[in-house]
Amino acid sequence: MNWIHVKNHAGIPKYRQLVLSVENALLEGVLKKGDALPSVNQVSNRFGLSRDTVFTALNELKTRGIIESVPGKGFFVTSEHIKVKQRIFLLFDELNAFKEDLYNAFVAHLGGDVQVDIFFHHFNEEMFKKLILDSLGNYSYYVIMPANLKHTGSVVNKLPSDKVYILDQINQELSSYPAIYQNFETDIFNSLMEARPMIEKYRKMVLLFPEKRQPIGMLYGFQNYRRETAFNYEIIDTLDGRTLVPGEVYLVLDDQSLIFLIKKLKDQGLVLGSDIGIISYNDTLLKEIVEGGITTISTDFKAMGKRLAEMIRNKEHIKIENPNSLIIRNSL
Repeated sequence: MNWIHVKNHAGIPKYRQLVLSVENALLEGVLKKGDALPSVNQVSNRFGLSRDTVFTALNELKTRGIIESVPGKGFFVTSEHIKVKQRIFLLFDELNAFKEDLYNAFVAHLGGDVQVDIFFHHFNEEMFKKLILDSLGNYSYYVIMPANLKHTGSVVNKLPSDKVYILDQINQELSSYPAIYQNFETDIFNSLMEARPMIEKYRKMVLLFPEKRQPIGMLYGFQNYRRETAFNYEIIDTLDGRTLVPGEVYLVLDDQSLIFLIKKLKDQGLVLGSDIGIISYNDTLLKEIVEGGITTISTDFKAMGKRLAEMIRNKEHIKIENPNSLIIRNSL
């Protein structure tokens, strides 16, 4: 019974831990067709479980066709070739074009026997908490994009620690978990330094930073660039009511604001890349085309999705900083 793992404080109901133990043993080849499972009494006595708990796990496995019962003899594995479908809980902050690229790459590189259920917390702490607590015990792995929400550690800690992966942003509360992430502070600073010769043809740089939704590292990276270059700057949280002035270059972090900025620019009769400069965050196919091309600072979301899938498949418990690049186009 060495392949059965039941913990008292794992954050997963004990019957689900029994089910996952059988699934993992099948995936790893420890159990094969015709193998007998330990008896109900053996499992109950070994792990201090009620017989009802053990039967609940066995009944789920029977319903899914993974095992069968033989009267008077016990429970046996139905087939060593059975494809055990793993379920992955994927929690995003919101859906947009680049998250769709990440998701598609993630699913494509997981393999066909894996089901991914995607959820969105929309930067709402209560929704974040509810979605995670409702998922307890239902998934083989949990991929969490905490965004900039506070107090995430106390919620994520209720999940089994060896089944959690953090995506895109990390913070001190979640520092013990494996992750693939962006280094926003470094990425912003390095990209702006690379673009410095083009930025300095403008007289002022404006960062549009709605703090509730954006990583604080972006602000720090911008401030580091300002200190390094002593460039004239302004930080705003909205474009509402703003009149654009020739000679400004905008760093825009979300696509809705980008569209609004381009519309405002056109309404004022200004020329993109000449009167007004724009640097957008996160590249999409559309940004290659709009207005002759929008300059972007972006991580590779397809690479992020692929590498995340590899981490889960290979059970890697490491932290990986995803690569980032500056793409110069007409808007600068």
